[in-house]
Amino acid sequence: MESYTRYERARIVGARSLQISMGAPVLVKTDKIDPLEIALAEYQKGIIPITVKRK
Repeated sequence: MESYTRYERARIVGARSLQISMGAPVLVKTDKIDPLEIALAEYQKGIIPITVKRK
């Protein structure tokens, strides 16, 4: 997994959490309901389909 700054991490997890709350498929098996907790679990496993472009 690439090393992200805390701001990039917050943006990635926040964006993925919003996607999940809007009905996007969950990429990990979990019994959690909160979209933020699900997004954090996906981030920790390194399977969030979001990348960061740096200039």
